[in-house]
Amino acid sequence: MFKDKVKVTGNLEISLNGKVVRKIKNLVVTAGKEWIASRMQGVADSVMTHMAIGTGSTAAVIGDTTLETELARGALTVSGGSVAGAVITFATTYAAGTGTGAITEAGIFNDATVGDMLARTVFSVVNKGAADSMTLNWSVTIS
Repeated sequence: MFKDKVKVTGNLEISLNGKVVRKIKNLVVTAGKEWIASRMQGVADSVMTHMAIGTGSTAAVIGDTTLETELARGALTVSGGSVAGAVITFATTYAAGTGTGAITEAGIFNDATVGDMLARTVFSVVNKGAADSMTLNWSVTIS
């Protein structure tokens, strides 16, 4: 008998003014796994289009559907992400003046204001000042 387990894992890399300041493994939440399954069945749910950052500090759990304290949400550089093999990469940049604060959480969504959450992570503070640019590159691997 065959036993095959499919895993979905995520990794987030945060750059501030072009310098990598954090690399974090993260949680693909239940809603995200359900979103993946719905996309395999057809196109019932919209593709991932936005990434949000916030200031919440509660650990990510499998049942999360929102950030704890969302600060800003930005459109992905490529709507739906970029696929290479079994890895899909999502990216966005928060320009100077956008999403300013002590950033401690991030998530991927399929809507500009609400929507399904694919993944969430919480990390040690990345201080984004008003003059700073912050880029997030988030890869999700199905293995």
